[in-house]
Amino acid sequence: MGKGDVAADGNTAAALDAWIVFEDEAGFSMAPPTTRTWAKRGRTPVVRVRGRSQRRFSIAALCCYKAGERPRLIFRPKRHANHKSGGRRSFAWTEYRDLLVAAHHQLGGALALVWDNLNVHLDARLRAFIACHDWITSIQLPPYAPDLNPVESVWSVLRRGAQANTAFTSPEH
Repeated sequence: MGKGDVAADGNTAAALDAWIVFEDEAGFSMAPPTTRTWAKRGRTPVVRVRGRSQRRFSIAALCCYKAGERPRLIFRPKRHANHKSGGRRSFAWTEYRDLLVAAHHQLGGALALVWDNLNVHLDARLRAFIACHDWITSIQLPPYAPDLNPVESVWSVLRRGAQANTAFTSPEH
């Protein structure tokens, strides 16, 4: 959003003196995502994996921008204990609420929150929380618009960089 861009309620982020905060979440497995690699001609590279772990993690992240301030990345990981037994494989509305409160305190200002239409984002309890706090303005992205959310680039860098071809041996690894 530029200086003249208008938020959903008709206010600009500059007029609100707010941080523009983009939110997204992604799931990660301990099994390695394979990516391109190289080797001498005739020698096929092999990535050894000790076992196909079904352990999963989710990360919710906020890319935060404000004129005159350095950008910030705020994130929270969540380890899924046992999703095979019917456990939740994503963040609950209370965890999003807590992330937003922490971001508000860490950034020290109002938030113009830009996020997608994930069902948890549309939860009535989370919407009620946002509605009763004047320091947060919620702006919904169109149904599928990954190119409008800079957090998507964070996931791309993680998957192509640090996580690529890495077989994690434990959740701490």
